[in-house]
Amino acid sequence: MVREAATGQAIDRAAAALSAGKLVAFPTETVYGLGADATNAQAVAAVFAAKGRPRFNPLIVHVPDVAAAAELAEFSEHAELLASAFWPGALTLVLPRRPGSEIAELVSAGLASIAVRVPAHPIAVSLLRATGRPIAAPSANRSGHVSPTTAAHVEADLGNRVAIILDAGPTSLGLESTVVDVTGPSPVVLRLGGIARAALAGVLGRPVPFAGGEPNRPASPGMLARHYAPQTPLRLGAREVRTGEALLAFGAAVPRHAGVMLNLSRSGDLIEAAANLFAHLRHLDGLGAAGIAVMPIPQEGLGEAINDRLLRATRPA
Repeated sequence: MVREAATGQAIDRAAAALSAGKLVAFPTETVYGLGADATNAQAVAAVFAAKGRPRFNPLIVHVPDVAAAAELAEFSEHAELLASAFWPGALTLVLPRRPGSEIAELVSAGLASIAVRVPAHPIAVSLLRATGRPIAAPSANRSGHVSPTTAAHVEADLGNRVAIILDAGPTSLGLESTVVDVTGPSPVVLRLGGIARAALAGVLGRPVPFAGGEPNRPASPGMLARHYAPQTPLRLGAREVRTGEALLAFGAAVPRHAGVMLNLSRSGDLIEAAANLFAHLRHLDGLGAAGIAVMPIPQEGLGEAINDRLLRATRPA
């Protein structure tokens, strides 16, 4: 494993590694991704092996632009509206897969659909263009563990399972993409994420429901009942801190406590809270506390996605 600054030369080496069937971790605006050539079935299988990921859990295919996405999938009017409004950006669209697509079947977990995203991060786009192939990339962490927002998180979780880690510092959004299923007549959110449902509704002119789907056969990444989970137990909605607990706070009004505290956003900014969520969880998880008390997060805007991540992190394995 080589971890290096994401210079032009490093991006070229990473592209060569991907073309040779190796795994590369790279930054996006959401979290760091664990990339493989999406047309190489053995490379895609290596992603599942590296993460310890269930093979019924599909992967997101990253492409550099809408034209590249249209070569892989069929776009409805709703899909075109969403892509025009939010790509490049933190939106993944689940679309009907084009017949004869070269994308490995394992990417879609045997489904007739494909999850596609155009990332907004310049390093991710440069890597895609240098590779010249679509990149299948889930988050670069052990399956079910807290998602990585720095190269150090990737190194700690995956180590030598990755050929190269491109380091471009912390990700700006820090929360995975919102996943919208547009295979049917009405768009449905499969995973809450970096784009709020209200923003989707504003573009489509209609509410967009959230459907959790079937945890044992997810149509999208991030739909497993337990996901994004630290080893330390979480207690949500906490308004006091119990003995032995660390505190994951939100806002200025913080309960008195004797242990360690990290605040997602002292000013109550949900964008800042989303960016800090996974890094703060990882830090508190490494302290050996008896538990992590999590203060209430407003169920609005990005708070809806933050609360979804926290709830999945509390469910039993």
